[in-house]
Amino acid sequence: MLKSIFSISVILTAALFPLLAMAGGEAVAVEPSPPEGVLNPGSAIQLILGLFVVLFLIVASGWLFKRFGRWQGGYSDQLKIVGGLAVGARERIVLVQVGEQQLLVGIAPGNIRTLHVLDEPLPEMGSAGKGGPLTEKFATILKKQRNG
Repeated sequence: MLKSIFSISVILTAALFPLLAMAGGEAVAVEPSPPEGVLNPGSAIQLILGLFVVLFLIVASGWLFKRFGRWQGGYSDQLKIVGGLAVGARERIVLVQVGEQQLLVGIAPGNIRTLHVLDEPLPEMGSAGKGGPLTEKFATILKKQRNG
C-alpha cells in the first residue's frame, strides 16, 4: 500500500514538474549558441595535461611506497631472516632471528608453522665461510694472478 502511494506521488511530481518550472517566472528567450566541437584545441590540451597529472600521481605514489617501505613497525631491527632453503616448488624453510632467539619456520602457500625453536643461536658465518674451501681456493688463485 505504502509502496503504491509512493510510486503515484513520484509519477505525479514528474508529470507536474514542467508546469511548476514555467510558473516560476517570466519566460526569457535564450538564443541557442552554436555547439562547440567535442575536441577543440583547448579541451584537448586540458585532457592531455589531466592525463599527465594522473600518471605523475601514480608514479609518485609508487615511488613513495617503495621509498618508505610498508610502514613496518619498530621491530624490524630485532627481526631478521638469517637463511632459507627451498624444499619444493612453493615450500621453504626459513631461519628467523627474533632478538636473541632463532626459529626454524616452514612456509607453504597459506600456511606458516614453527618447526623448531633453537636452544642456542647458530653462529653467523663470515664472508669466507659462506663458500667453503672452493671460495678460499679461488681467492688465493686470484691473489696470485694480481701479484703476478
